[in-house]
Amino acid sequence: MSSAAAPEDTGPTPPSGAQAERPGTIDAVPVRHPWRWVTIAVILALIFLLVRLLLTNDAFNWSFVWQAMVQSPVLNGLMLGTLLGTVGAMVIGITFGIALAVMRLSDNPVLSGVAWIYTWFFRAIPRLVLLTIMGALGVLFPDGLNLIPFGNDLAHLFGADHLGFATIDANRVFVGVLGGIIGLGLSEAAYMAEIARAGILSVDPGQREAACALGMSNGKAMRRIVLPQAMRVIVPPTGNETIAMTKDTSLLIAIPVTTELFFQLSSIGSRTYQTFPVLVAAVLWYLVVCSVLMVVQSRLEAYFGRGFGTSAPDEGFRTRMLSMIGGSK
Repeated sequence: MSSAAAPEDTGPTPPSGAQAERPGTIDAVPVRHPWRWVTIAVILALIFLLVRLLLTNDAFNWSFVWQAMVQSPVLNGLMLGTLLGTVGAMVIGITFGIALAVMRLSDNPVLSGVAWIYTWFFRAIPRLVLLTIMGALGVLFPDGLNLIPFGNDLAHLFGADHLGFATIDANRVFVGVLGGIIGLGLSEAAYMAEIARAGILSVDPGQREAACALGMSNGKAMRRIVLPQAMRVIVPPTGNETIAMTKDTSLLIAIPVTTELFFQLSSIGSRTYQTFPVLVAAVLWYLVVCSVLMVVQSRLEAYFGRGFGTSAPDEGFRTRMLSMIGGSK
């Protein structure tokens, strides 16, 4: 008697035809993109022509460009007019802008209406026109600008023409770098108000409600809970506004401001009849300053964007490059 075990029942055996119909290894052919290579060839040709123009055309006069860039008046204009003007205007713009955004979101119709009117007015006025008006505001205060409301009326009660300790020369306030900072800052506040308002609205209202339920005041909840979360939305457009402000400092000539980068380079070009090289020098300085600001902006975006699923800039760039190379085979 055989002791061999019966074979196990493994279920129905598929027909041989079904096995034959199974697909084998798919030999996928990558999609070809010939127009990509055509575009790259055109771009390389244009770059070659541009480099050739920069190196061979005598109109650039590179030696004069470098000399103009390092002149003491130009460096002073860069520090006092361009950089200081940008920092001062953005400090005023960001501070007033956040305050206007909070006012705009207030339940009080007076505060909301005032913020809306301010934003409407300064967004509608070109900055060149606004700075020109700032330079002429001294005509409104021929006796000086009173820091105390109704100061002249109070002085007349005591038999004086004006309160000397509370009166300043309006021409010193509205003319020069200070006037430019005030004008650009007031204009920037209108744009920053909309940016800050968008950032505040991006935060879940339940965050502030929870903070208030824990005993925080509205102001404290705004400072500690809402604004830190809103910075992820506020920082990128604020960086763009800062870069734009750096370029808009060239409009300070409307006041006029002489300690400014573009004004000083233009003056050198007028004296030496080297107009085009000084324009190139101005372009190079703006490229340097704005490139530094772009790096700072990217770092701030990475800092405030932590925990929101954003990939690192280097990783995203590497991934895009690898996918582009792989897709063009």
